[in-house]
Amino acid sequence: MRALRIYEYGEPDVLRLEELPTPAPGPGLVLVRVAAAGVNFADVQRRKGLYLEPTALPYGVGIEVSGTVAAVGSGVAGLREGQRVTGFVRAGYAEYALGRPQMLFPIPDELDFERAAALPVQGLTAYHLLRTAARLQARETVLIHAAAGGVGLLLTQLAKLMEAGTVYGTASSTEKQSLAEANGADVTLNYAEHDFVGWIKENTQGRGVDVVLEAVGGEVTTRSLSCLKPFGRLVNYGRSSGHGEPLDVRALTAQNLTVTGFYLTGLLQRSDLVAEGMRALFDHVASGRLHIVVHPFPLAEAARAHAALEERATTGKLVLLPG
Repeated sequence: MRALRIYEYGEPDVLRLEELPTPAPGPGLVLVRVAAAGVNFADVQRRKGLYLEPTALPYGVGIEVSGTVAAVGSGVAGLREGQRVTGFVRAGYAEYALGRPQMLFPIPDELDFERAAALPVQGLTAYHLLRTAARLQARETVLIHAAAGGVGLLLTQLAKLMEAGTVYGTASSTEKQSLAEANGADVTLNYAEHDFVGWIKENTQGRGVDVVLEAVGGEVTTRSLSCLKPFGRLVNYGRSSGHGEPLDVRALTAQNLTVTGFYLTGLLQRSDLVAEGMRALFDHVASGRLHIVVHPFPLAEAARAHAALEERATTGKLVLLPG
């Protein structure tokens, strides 16, 4: 089978396409014939050696796929050969990948493979950022940074499905603003040209918003605190800037603010939360309430997909197609 691995950390060109033996599923494992593999910023961080957890080399890249069950190991119940599934795997940038049955979910008939591959990482992240980390309540206002990205476009829609009040979104171009507005954002700003703190203050008559969601880190985190109203909550779920967040806890105390983090790997230890999120996402997509924007790349062009993601030249979800 064809598969992508890295043998050193670095730029996208360290991704190496190889011919490897197709793995056989051992006890308690499932072999998936991959139809689409999700591309995530976590993959970029792994490739660069910057992930929160150490990445041992050589490393098979990719953590989520959709496809068809090709074979099941002994002791596997609930999944059968030929079944369409999506979920979490090892080394997903490949024609075949292994996963655990409790982390693979049957795909509804209404959902194609490309869109299904957008749900495990970005879908669960968006759902639980709002439901579990931010604890969003009806009519609360939300600021979503990078609102036209893969997670952002799901956040804007899910916030509305959870009965949020005004949803504010930032994006890096007028085209991305339009896309965010078409997917649930009420008001958007080009953050490359304007100050988002002043914009939020102006649009909320100085009050601020209830919730801010951001994955940039550094200055964006600290400046976003100024966008919160008293008792507001900021959730950070990444640091694409590469910088940490020096927070002054006195500023939090003075305004009764809460800052929390979200790490999907930690959530995956809670099978109940994973199942809840996937059920909700499948239901929203099947009913037409949740729209998924997907941009496919051939598996052999994974380096180009990584470069586009790093350059913020994309919207929605990037997926790799092995076939």
